[in-house]
Amino acid sequence: MENSTHFKVFRLAAYGDIGQLKYFYYAVVTVLYFVIILANAFLIGVICIERSLHEPMYLFLCALFVNQLYGSTGLFPALMFNLLSDTHDISLLYCCLQIYVLYTYVLTEFSNIAVMSYDRYISICYPLEYNNIMTPKKICGLILLSWVYSFFINAIIISLTLRLQFCGNVLDRAYCDNYSVVKLACSNTILNNIAGLAGTLLTFSCTICPTIYSYVRILQICLKSSKDTKQKAFNTCTPHIASLLNFFFGCLFLIQQGRYETAHIPPILRTILFVYFLVCPPLFNPFMYGVRMVKIRQACKKAQHSNQRDVYAVSTVYCYLHIFCIYTYGSLEFCNLAAMSYNRYLALCYPLQYNVIMTPNR
Repeated sequence: MENSTHFKVFRLAAYGDIGQLKYFYYAVVTVLYFVIILANAFLIGVICIERSLHEPMYLFLCALFVNQLYGSTGLFPALMFNLLSDTHDISLLYCCLQIYVLYTYVLTEFSNIAVMSYDRYISICYPLEYNNIMTPKKICGLILLSWVYSFFINAIIISLTLRLQFCGNVLDRAYCDNYSVVKLACSNTILNNIAGLAGTLLTFSCTICPTIYSYVRILQICLKSSKDTKQKAFNTCTPHIASLLNFFFGCLFLIQQGRYETAHIPPILRTILFVYFLVCPPLFNPFMYGVRMVKIRQACKKAQHSNQRDVYAVSTVYCYLHIFCIYTYGSLEFCNLAAMSYNRYLALCYPLQYNVIMTPNR
């Protein structure tokens, strides 16, 4: 007999009953999130402000750091909230929103790494034509394409997930992932399976294959080049390859846990492996690039001593961005205060109608 109950709320079972340890885990997660924000935001600021870093390689790195902030924001706030919460329920819409953010982060990360490998390939294999090939217009186009491709592919996947009806609601995860959600569906999932397979093949052929090809060609050129060329290629490509391997193995853990039985693995280790690709790359990449790449290291030192300068200049674009952030902050602050006052007004003046008026949708 078919189960007639269709769930719209899921339960994240990975948190379990951790007792007072939740405060320790919360502190660890908070520190990690703070370090990720600080490290990535600092390097984004350094690359934007320092004119000597306005080169393709560093602009692509800036896009990588922005994406890492985006992906971390899709995980850490919800993780921190659930650690302190007594219930770990999540609505279907919010679950799909989290899936969308995390999956766009993954695809954009692979796309950014592919673009960075292409940049290094052109720089090392075609040094004389590099400036003619990597024009500002092409740089912007590649960065934009990385994001648009990721957002478009995942919009299709999420739209297919939203149409499903679910006969189960327990996810053995610390956050939502599409594979686990689709497994709970009692309606036909063949379109989801086809879309997932097509997306995986497309991502592999458009990002991972070009990345492998680029570094193989770079290796071939370096074997025939001088010692200085080899050293230059080693210094610039090592962080890229390490970043790719780190992220790839993190995603591999995710795929393995989704497809194979992992009950024999301790729950805490299973959870760590499951969030590895969302924590380690955003945490270690800024430090790895900051240490390995000489120009970034010099720019960071320069930024630390910038308060000793007598002249303080700022570009027009950065000035407008600064104004926009401050004004939107002020507007949102007033809107939030108005909404809070309206909420208190209804609670005190119309207590009987409060729950009817202040619905979740409102």
